[in-house]
Amino acid sequence: MIEVAAGPGTVEAEDLTASGLLAAIRSAREAENQAAAEQLDLAARWADLHPPESIHSAASFTVPGCEHEEPIAGEGTPLVAEFCIAELGTVLGISTVAAKKLIGHALELRHRLPRLWAQVHAGAMPAWRARAVAETTIHTNPVLTREAAGFVDAQVAAVAGRIGPAQLDRLVAETIKRYDLAVADPTQDPEDGYLSVDPRHVTIHDDDVHFAGTMRIEAEVDLADALDFERAVAHGAEAQKALGSDLPLDARRAKALGDLARTQTALDLAGPGADREDLPAAREVVIHAHFDASVSGDATVFGPTGRLENGRRLILLEQLQSWCGDTRTQVTVKPVIDLNVPLTAQGYAIPDQIREQIILRDRTCVFPHCPRPARGCDIDHVVPWDPDAEAEGRPQPGHTTTSNLAALCRFHHRVKTHSPWHYETTAPGVFEWTSPHGYRYRCDHTGTTEVPSDIPPGIPRPRRR
Repeated sequence: MIEVAAGPGTVEAEDLTASGLLAAIRSAREAENQAAAEQLDLAARWADLHPPESIHSAASFTVPGCEHEEPIAGEGTPLVAEFCIAELGTVLGISTVAAKKLIGHALELRHRLPRLWAQVHAGAMPAWRARAVAETTIHTNPVLTREAAGFVDAQVAAVAGRIGPAQLDRLVAETIKRYDLAVADPTQDPEDGYLSVDPRHVTIHDDDVHFAGTMRIEAEVDLADALDFERAVAHGAEAQKALGSDLPLDARRAKALGDLARTQTALDLAGPGADREDLPAAREVVIHAHFDASVSGDATVFGPTGRLENGRRLILLEQLQSWCGDTRTQVTVKPVIDLNVPLTAQGYAIPDQIREQIILRDRTCVFPHCPRPARGCDIDHVVPWDPDAEAEGRPQPGHTTTSNLAALCRFHHRVKTHSPWHYETTAPGVFEWTSPHGYRYRCDHTGTTEVPSDIPPGIPRPRRR
């Protein structure tokens, strides 16, 4: 049974008329917008509590890798001590990157887009619209001055934020030209200076792998290059059809793009008329896929689904077989590493086998809500290695062993080392973190769970030296 809030009590959705349901939905949306506006305000106030001056007492500018001032919004917004972002993200259950965006948008709106800020808090504009504008003004190239950002603010506020991405891009281009923000180019007409903002790019969205084993590519290229690319892809799709492919046109075009990626570099080197079968691979692309397997007699039987490290998604065995079916694909099968057998090294350095075991066990950075793949992380000693222990005749507190190692991305490695954040191993591959204000989180390869704290949250912990 669905219940809808209505004043001091609740009413069942089945008891509402159509008009009542519409009113309830609108009320829920207004409450959602109000909550989002309040979250922006609180994020900005959290930044106010952590200015650069808040870290000076820790001698942070003399210790390599220590906390520093973090510019996360445009010109004219205050700087923020970067480690405060991590704690805000964990409280909200989001990554540090997402928390950084939230604070950046809040500061950008409050200091450089005050009209939009006022409209958000007056309920005239949803927070998500204002944040989309802030994201654009923060990352514009060339950088918008505070005066130029104010012009964008006035134009967008006049239509209560009802502006699409294309319109916003045109408005920013007009602003850059109006305020002469583009870098002067003596070969260009000064009136066309805004054209020096080069929009060309090719973006591979490798953090968003579809369950079907596909990945999205986005590009902005020169007109001539785009037309050449279209002809090459269309020709490749037609060639596949002539060779008997029964795939749909869009799928054949996608495969043609892959063929271009694998052969174009080699074709350029080999010259015209080169035999394709004799061409080396253009570039090496490494995919890490993990499948469960069992032995039946003399045969190894793989499960139908596995785990793809690239994008942390499931992969079908059939997909992997099709990728490996190309004669130019080099397949490397590595020995199985038992994740339940502890491995130990005598010194501080971490051997490759132990590093690989930690990567496979942790899968991602073990800081709360961090999605960074473990293969690109540092391997950290949970209890630090003491380089002077042996010389001074003391037992080594931080052994290089599986139970004392964890994958941490570089930022969260610095957070752990140079701030009051603290973590410990509670079981193999299971870590319990305590934030500077006493919030506790349990992290393993399945994700992050908040756990009750013995000390009420809200009491700042001292900074560890």
